[in-house]
Amino acid sequence: MKWFGVFCALVLFAGTVLSFRLTRFTYELDMLEANRIIRYIENNLAENSEIVLPTDSYLDFVFVHFGKSLHLFIQNRDTIVPLEISGNIFGYVIFSNDATEVLARSHLMFSYIFYGQVILLAITIVSFALYLWRTILLPFKKLEFFATRVASGDLSLPLLMDYKNRFGAFSESFDLMREQLAISRENERQANISKKELVASLSHDIKTPAASIKIMAELHQAKHGESKEMKVIISKIDQIDLLITNMFTATLEELTQLKVSPVEISTLEIEKEIIAADYKQKIQPFSLPECVLSIDPLRFKQIVDNIIGNAYKYADTEINVAGYFEDNSFLLSIRDFGSGVKEEELSLLCEKFFRASNSAGKEGAGLGLFLTSYFLSKMNASIMFKNDDGLHVVIKFEI
Repeated sequence: MKWFGVFCALVLFAGTVLSFRLTRFTYELDMLEANRIIRYIENNLAENSEIVLPTDSYLDFVFVHFGKSLHLFIQNRDTIVPLEISGNIFGYVIFSNDATEVLARSHLMFSYIFYGQVILLAITIVSFALYLWRTILLPFKKLEFFATRVASGDLSLPLLMDYKNRFGAFSESFDLMREQLAISRENERQANISKKELVASLSHDIKTPAASIKIMAELHQAKHGESKEMKVIISKIDQIDLLITNMFTATLEELTQLKVSPVEISTLEIEKEIIAADYKQKIQPFSLPECVLSIDPLRFKQIVDNIIGNAYKYADTEINVAGYFEDNSFLLSIRDFGSGVKEEELSLLCEKFFRASNSAGKEGAGLGLFLTSYFLSKMNASIMFKNDDGLHVVIKFEI
């Protein structure tokens, strides 16, 4: 801005000086030649009393007798020299100054200077405007677009910076702000996911032992008769189950974000998990062929608890467990001997909130098999259902 002002001032000053000098431009008469002409005329007048003009001079001049009008010569700014003889003015020698031509030439030069000055100032102003646009307005436009994008929540695209202009560091600060906002948002997202994973995992994990406590309390009542204490225990367990179900449902939309971390474990460990889930001890003695599978132990425990718990809830019969190899897969078979499920409902058992027609009057939210299917998909495994003198569940693990 400072240099722009200095340059404009210089242009205006130079134009003013040149214009002033042109207005003072005058015709310079050769005084030596003019004096020679005057002396020549005076000498001839003294000798002959006649006007004799020299013919060898390059100056443009005329002689005008005394008493003639000089108005036209004065208007033309000519040089007028009185010619005296014996103290009396005899006439005038008038030297033409070409004032009209000089004035026209001065006006032309003035026009050149004026228009040149205007053009130069216009070019300077346009250049300065382009400079301002490129170095100030355009970066601010980019910042405005960037701020709008950040305000709308888009923190993915960086702010391109031009370190050659004065706003390079300013732009870098804005981009650092974007990066910090993105990091903060990601940290917040991860914290929310962790919180919801914890709530969903705990709420579902608590439901199984709570159900076991309720069943044991009901068995105790069946053996020893009803008591006030057992009724209170069963009532409180029902209350806990309701609270857990509500909490579980509230985090349901985030269930597909539950972490599954498979590790290699032996089928001997799988046997132990199945036996630990058999709190009614209705699983017939079994033995699994030995191999190593990629399984998340915590999630597999939830899977077994769901399947065994469903067998107790809907069939309450003996349970048969077996394992065998098929092609490059290991198949785990869990089968009860109840009434099974309607054929048209088998494909819907893993749908969220779906409950088969045989679930009437039984507690549940229709989420156990939904989670089971999700966990198995993360372990590169799958689950299948079929009716075979009861409900036959087959889990297929890739080896």
